[in-house]
Amino acid sequence: MKKTVVLIFSLLFTFHCFSQEVKEKKKKAVTSTYYLIRHAEKDRSDQQNKDPELTKQGNNRAVYWAEVFKNVKFDAVYSTNYQRTLQTAQPTAEANELEIELYDPFNLKLDKFLKETKGKTVLIVGHSNTTPAITNRLLQNETFESIADNNNGNLYIVTITGKVKTVQLLTIN
Repeated sequence: MKKTVVLIFSLLFTFHCFSQEVKEKKKKAVTSTYYLIRHAEKDRSDQQNKDPELTKQGNNRAVYWAEVFKNVKFDAVYSTNYQRTLQTAQPTAEANELEIELYDPFNLKLDKFLKETKGKTVLIVGHSNTTPAITNRLLQNETFESIADNNNGNLYIVTITGKVKTVQLLTIN
């Protein structure tokens, strides 16, 4: 009888400890945060130029983005390989002492990207079509359409904690 009581007590204690361990793991869910923006205003004077630089207004916006993000500690800054996106990302990358990492929005392996950026805070600079498309992929939901051509101020903030995904869309002008 004593052995049975001891055995039952031991099992209950073990299950209780295991339950506590599971609760602790749930409390320690990792959060990844993604800030997504479109490049700033580009030079449209040469319609044949597929890789224009930013205008003065665009350069000012790029610096302004760095100011908007001054209280955000980024772990990584990603940009497509175009002058306008690189120039938009540069002030924020410099403020965080980071090198810009290049990505191809049309060949982005989302699972790999999510593993590499898990638990990090990341800036992603793209284009009027790719920025909302990547936001949708992160959310696994077709929520956002392409950005209007005259809109360079959208900021999408996607937060992923475990399986919970949230998004905020702000317009910063």
